Amino acid sequence: MTKVKITKQNNFITVVEASGHTGYKESGEDIVCAALSSIIQTAALGVVSVAKVDAKIEKDDKLGYFKIIMPNKITKKQLYEANIILNTMLNGVNDLLKGYSNFIELEVLEDVY
Repeated sequence: MTKVKITKQNNFITVVEASGHTGYKESGEDIVCAALSSIIQTAALGVVSVAKVDAKIEKDDKLGYFKIIMPNKITKKQLYEANIILNTMLNGVNDLLKGYSNFIELEVLEDVY
């Protein structure tokens, strides 16, 4: 199972962390893992390339681990654009979760310091 943890502060997503493999199929044939990875990694690409945020990205393909950490100091424009991208990602994860809840766990933590 892949566990996705989203941390929000003041209604803005500050950390996205995904760990584990979904186990839907064997490696290389797991469409659920591929879809989830695509959603999260595309969001990271958007945050860095479109919103121009110097987010910290951590990943380990063998462990099935990916993390996006938003920096503390960014402009209002960057914050706004990154939040649109990350909330779109959250909607995508929620949509995927509806059909594959046995393989994905989602936790959203709000105002955790």
